Amino acid sequence: MKAGAENAAGDDANRRTRKPPTPHATMTIAARGVLNHHKRKHNPLNMKDYAYTLRMKVRDYECDMEGIVNNANYQHYMEHTRHEFLLSADISFAEMLEQDIVSVVARIAIDYKTPLRSRDEFLSCLNIRQEGVRYVFHQDIYRASDMKLAARGKVDVVCLVGGKLNRCPQLEEKLKLYGIAL
Repeated sequence: MKAGAENAAGDDANRRTRKPPTPHATMTIAARGVLNHHKRKHNPLNMKDYAYTLRMKVRDYECDMEGIVNNANYQHYMEHTRHEFLLSADISFAEMLEQDIVSVVARIAIDYKTPLRSRDEFLSCLNIRQEGVRYVFHQDIYRASDMKLAARGKVDVVCLVGGKLNRCPQLEEKLKLYGIAL
């Protein structure tokens, strides 16, 4: 087996064994809307902690005829979580655009685990790491009532700086100020 394949298998094992946020973290999220990221060390390799967590609730119109959340809505939940995370880190898409920086999703993969139903509350959690020019978001959605994993996603985002695919020092600096080392 190649070294890259061993690392990928190890990463998959780490992702499968990740624990959901603790009940204490859930109480903090419910009270404040986000996990207090300043009180713990961020560990992007282990990924047992999340850089950001957002509590949300399923709306009736997001469900299909079977009474479960339509698969496309999980992507909306993950996108909303990324946007709220970036806003909390003082990162504005409008300001980036003014500086000729365009952030775009290059790839999304979502694994569906346990269905959410109308009015279910859930926690949408994310971590971010950098792989070359890609900013990779690892996102998990947990049903709040029993902390069962509902969906797991991996979203690759790239930046066009001055029209060219490149790393974005402005984004990286703001994430560093937020407490995230890429």
